[in-house]
Amino acid sequence: MEELLQREEDIDQASRSLKAMAHPLRLKVLCILGGEELSVQEIVDAVGTSQSNISQHLAILRDKGILKSRKDANKVYYSINDPRTLRLISMMQEVFCSCQQR
Repeated sequence: MEELLQREEDIDQASRSLKAMAHPLRLKVLCILGGEELSVQEIVDAVGTSQSNISQHLAILRDKGILKSRKDANKVYYSINDPRTLRLISMMQEVFCSCQQR
């Protein structure tokens, strides 16, 4: 933990990531993406909301550096930019999405 506290840029990145992930829809998008690259339409279909709504949230995640995008013809594909974000999502799923009784 001390090492993180000594690196101001890591603290800033962690803070930006957590703020961006704090919205339920954005967190759901990140969980759906996992280690995959999906098109906007695939994300829309998986989340079940409008394309304009998803596009707004994807733009926020991209602007915060959490997602990266790639355009191929008329489709835009998104994937998680930082492997540390994947680890964080995995840990959250383990803690909060457990099928075990409490």
